[in-house]
Amino acid sequence: MPDGPLLDLRHLKMIHAIARHGRVTDAAEALGITPSALSHRIREAERRLDVVLFTRMHKRLRMTPAADYLAETAERILSEMDRAEQDVRRMDRGVEHVVRIAVEAYSSYHWLPGFTSYLRDHLPGCDLQVMAGAGREPIQALTNRRVDLIIVSGDEVPPGTHRIALFDDELIFIMPPDHRHAGKRFINGSDVKGEDFITYTKTPEPDREFARLFRPSESYPRWTATVELPEAIVELVAAGQGTSVLAGWAVRPAIDAGRIVGARVGKDGISVAWQVLMRVEDSESGPIKDVGCALADWSASNRGFG
Repeated sequence: MPDGPLLDLRHLKMIHAIARHGRVTDAAEALGITPSALSHRIREAERRLDVVLFTRMHKRLRMTPAADYLAETAERILSEMDRAEQDVRRMDRGVEHVVRIAVEAYSSYHWLPGFTSYLRDHLPGCDLQVMAGAGREPIQALTNRRVDLIIVSGDEVPPGTHRIALFDDELIFIMPPDHRHAGKRFINGSDVKGEDFITYTKTPEPDREFARLFRPSESYPRWTATVELPEAIVELVAAGQGTSVLAGWAVRPAIDAGRIVGARVGKDGISVAWQVLMRVEDSESGPIKDVGCALADWSASNRGFG
């Protein structure tokens, strides 16, 4: 048995590609090799490990538990390698640290220029990289080290993470400017009954509109669409194709521009806490904690992201 690792970088990239694409032809195309070369690489990896990694089902490859485990490892290693390469390029431009940041669910980054200016003044050696696609599975992205900081709603602290509180923000019921409720300061449960409603998730959350507005009044809108991108929901609402409830800070630019109008959710409103999470091992000191604290200070001075 060789002294070094049985698998090399080629094998990790192969497993990662198959996990993403499933089909031999698609994975081979992503790797820039032929399907026969990929099949040879699979056999080589299985021979070296003496473990079955894949079984064939029609034209797709089914991953065994061993392959699933290696795919998770490959995701972390390849992500770290990509990060190291990009960091080295930035260091050549005088950047000492690169911190990767993302926002849960939302892709609203109108606040980013103000924060990056603040960061340049207070932490000139740090640079931000926005990882927009990481917001769909934020905790997994943090655990897998695809991001260093993730901005999320709520006050839950998942295992292995450390939180810094940012701000409280009200949910806003949004509608087109010519909507029949456009002049109201707040929306009651009876107002939403039968309304065309677009949501990015139908999973009820204890501190949101489903539990605090719809269910208590037993008045429910007409669920017309589930759109996973809140920014796309804003466009649909502006076009008169429905209503929705979204984070106030995220929809404020569209409201200020007059493209949509907003109202409080219920007479007392629904306030949601926002926080930034980091890995526990980064919470004692270092650039990741420094940027997280800077974000909290900046958002406090600006009263949130609005």
